Amino acid sequence: MRRRRASTEQLMDDERGSAALEFIVGGVVLLVPIVYLIVTLGIIQSHALGVESASRHVARAVASAESVEDADARAATVLDSLVREYDIDEESLDVDVSCVGQAKACPAAGATVRVTVASSVPLPLVPPVLGLDEAARVGVESSSVQKVSRYWRDG
Repeated sequence: MRRRRASTEQLMDDERGSAALEFIVGGVVLLVPIVYLIVTLGIIQSHALGVESASRHVARAVASAESVEDADARAATVLDSLVREYDIDEESLDVDVSCVGQAKACPAAGATVRVTVASSVPLPLVPPVLGLDEAARVGVESSSVQKVSRYWRDG
């Protein structure tokens, strides 16, 4: 007994209507992770730019201040504006201001001010179940240095 080959018309009838379904399923499976990745990277980049800008501007504000109290006030003002501008969680922000070298106080004449700002970025759409929102964070950190004038004096 001889088998008959399926005709071209029969084969085409078997595939009718599946292209739209394949496009929808394939599009959702591929598109949703790509969109999530783009949104997540955008948020991380925004926080990275905010942290970098904070360290640079705080170092500059402290180094150009006229007194220690003025340096503290300027640093706080700069940090407040950058937290609002870049939408950074203020509680996750860690700021360290120190002087490099022989300086006993910071800022001091001729010292180099080092400012390190660190933060952690929460990933979007991570539920606060079982501490997942705390575990799903990306750390960003930036350091900046600025030289204080050797003619600087407090007060």
